[in-house]
Amino acid sequence: MRRGFSLPAERRAVKSDIEKAAAEIVKRLRDAGHEAYFAGGCVRDMVRGVEPEDIDIATSARPEQVSALFPKTFEVGAQFGVVIVHAPEADFEVATFRVEGAYVDGRHPESVAFTGAAEDVRRRDFTINGMLYDPLADEVHDWVGGREDIASRTVRTIGNPRDRFTEDKVRLLRAVRFAARLGYAIEAETYAAMERMAPAIVQVSVERIRDELLRILTADGAGRGLRLMHDIGLLEPILPEIEALVGVAQPPQFHPEGDVFEHTCLMLDAARSPSPELAMGILLHDVGKPPTRTFDERIRFNEHDAVGAEMAKTICRRLRFSNEQVERVTALVTNHMRICTAPSMRLGKLKRLLAMDHLDEHLELHRLDCLTSHGKLDVYDFIRAKKAEFTQEELRPTPLLNGRDLMAMGYRPGPRFGEILSALEEEQLEGRLTDSESAEAWVRARFPMGQGEVQDGGTE
Repeated sequence: MRRGFSLPAERRAVKSDIEKAAAEIVKRLRDAGHEAYFAGGCVRDMVRGVEPEDIDIATSARPEQVSALFPKTFEVGAQFGVVIVHAPEADFEVATFRVEGAYVDGRHPESVAFTGAAEDVRRRDFTINGMLYDPLADEVHDWVGGREDIASRTVRTIGNPRDRFTEDKVRLLRAVRFAARLGYAIEAETYAAMERMAPAIVQVSVERIRDELLRILTADGAGRGLRLMHDIGLLEPILPEIEALVGVAQPPQFHPEGDVFEHTCLMLDAARSPSPELAMGILLHDVGKPPTRTFDERIRFNEHDAVGAEMAKTICRRLRFSNEQVERVTALVTNHMRICTAPSMRLGKLKRLLAMDHLDEHLELHRLDCLTSHGKLDVYDFIRAKKAEFTQEELRPTPLLNGRDLMAMGYRPGPRFGEILSALEEEQLEGRLTDSESAEAWVRARFPMGQGEVQDGGTE
């Protein structure tokens, strides 16, 4: 039975530009004789009194009819009845009402048939995402009890949970994401079905798992999401290295909050809209602790940063992150202990640290690491103060000499060049060398010519 109701007063009072543009698309479809509504997550947010970030539209119009009504469109899934309508404010996904056949591969339906609004809603994933909104009449259409589940803060599948998760197993992770981000409970039958079907998550493509994982980790409630993945049984098949953090005790004088897994969850909960790379850095920063744990006079994790960096690289490649993302995440894991030694660093080494790419992410990881353990931010404050003392030129000065200069001095190109230039940069950062003449003299004294190299750049 359809239930109709209006949006909360706060959502009726103010309409964003995106909402107004979407309403115009609905109006044009209606004027052409078609049904059309806002659909999915945007309606959920509007019923909650929250401004939607984007708006999808469901309609009785076929894809070719949608394309004919708007000047700029492109198809992204014609077989599923999906057309993108471009407007100055945003691009809007307009999908034809449909029902779907059996999902033979756990992702794609064997067949698609266009249908009416009520049938379209019932093939969707969760009740909170199953409402339609008529922006012209300001009425929400609810055939599945979405309003009641929003009121009770519940994630529940539409219809039989096993059927919904069998159709598309990535919905197992989507349920976790909605529960974590919204602070909702997962309904008992839905939860039980998730526990039974959790091992089947490996049937989903790595890319889809990665993308859904990032949506969990970069939103509010990320730590709760990770806990839910563990409790339901989704964490072990996707990230066994993170599952291994559960129960790994830490020295209470440094980590009164609990084991490595709890510490990681607390950091994720404390993060605010982290980049995908920072979120993965938080998730993986202590991944090297289980294999490096030793017991002396206390628990120790010697070189867990180096071991963890190699593990992080393997995990990110397994999840098919880009090479740049792999490098950024690996650097976060590599340097998360190095940052702690900043106050005792020599000037040159400190400047290198301050000039590090994406320093803000490294600092934020360190801040969260401290806040969720011992609570001391003295190193964080020290680094920020030192960063303010130096100009960019002081942190990354123009090199006094380069490879061509070394060749002109008579040095033969090879691996030694890197050693010479690195040592020279250190002297420059320390302030002991300030011009090319003194740099040349220092190089000649510190790195005498080898066999086959000629002083003053002459020829043999």
